[in-house]
Amino acid sequence: MRDSKPRILLLSAYDAASHKRWREQLIELLPDYHWQSLTLPPRFFQWRIRGNALSWLDEPCLQEHWDLVVATSMVDLATLRGLHPRLAGTPCLFYMHENQFAFPLSQQQQNRVEPQMVNLYSAVAADRVVFNSAWNRDSFLAGAQALLNKLPDAVPDGIIERIRCKSDVIPVPIEDRLFTDGSRATNRVDRHLLWNHRREGGPILIVWAARWEYDKAPDRLLAIMRELERRETDYRVCILGERFRNAPVEFEAIRKEFHHRLEKFGYADTREEYYQWLQRADIVLSTAIHEFQGLAVLEAVAKGCIPILPDRQVYPELFGRHYVYMDCGEDIEAEAIEAANLIELQERKLQDGTARVPSVEGFRGELLKQKYEGVIERMTAFYDS
Repeated sequence: MRDSKPRILLLSAYDAASHKRWREQLIELLPDYHWQSLTLPPRFFQWRIRGNALSWLDEPCLQEHWDLVVATSMVDLATLRGLHPRLAGTPCLFYMHENQFAFPLSQQQQNRVEPQMVNLYSAVAADRVVFNSAWNRDSFLAGAQALLNKLPDAVPDGIIERIRCKSDVIPVPIEDRLFTDGSRATNRVDRHLLWNHRREGGPILIVWAARWEYDKAPDRLLAIMRELERRETDYRVCILGERFRNAPVEFEAIRKEFHHRLEKFGYADTREEYYQWLQRADIVLSTAIHEFQGLAVLEAVAKGCIPILPDRQVYPELFGRHYVYMDCGEDIEAEAIEAANLIELQERKLQDGTARVPSVEGFRGELLKQKYEGVIERMTAFYDS
């Protein structure tokens, strides 16, 4: 038995919405620990990923005693442990939401070797590394190996295997209430009973929920909508997600060209409103060229949406072939045809009662809580008496 709660310091150096959500959810799932969070705002990416250890140089909490440090994937953990002697002797868990080796570059970005090296050094410095998907882990290890192969000399053997041996895969959980708070049904229920508006001849409702940035491929979304329009498909669309100052121009094109199709265009004011849109929709569509777990898609599926997803990134790991359309690389028009074909196929299945929503029960918070707790317990085991 422990005579006191272990003290855990949670570091988030780029506390974007998904990182913040995971951080707060982890604390909520595991209340039997004493948590303290240290965060930096999600802006100035290049400075943030390279400079966070310097930004935190004089933070008093880094001078305190902690039983465990949990750091997210933007944290320069190697430098932090070097700058703060107490952290050097504290067990450290490195949680990888994403990795810089598999992150797509925008036209404005240059070579990302330095962010990649921060990721690599942090993974080497950590005692355990946890990835949110097997695809994230595998793409990180492959990318790191490719980088090491380019270095001229003095590269130790076995770095990748060393990281692999101390790695786990534990996804970001889906909130349990998504399965129980009035969703159309659980994933085990026969779905054709639930789409009454389909029998009334109403349009299919598609939700696209992602950050309004280049890596979610709004150009591919625009191409799919144009293909559906060409086919005279009866549909409506909700375009949700966080919008930033310099949103890709495709969103303005969608607003002007498809105003008659838009049920919702913009960020939902509350999480409750967001979940209501997911619950109303028939299909969740992704066009992403960057997706390490696909939490928004998983949430929509938990709410009863049928996924329509590109055959790339993490998606083949999550869902079977019935829910993915062909990845056509740079041929966006060809990919739009593939996506539209799958949308129309699932629409017909909705109409004839054969549509099925895949199960995402394994992502429930209560189930994943045990995995997180298991890793933390092993890393703080010396506090057991």
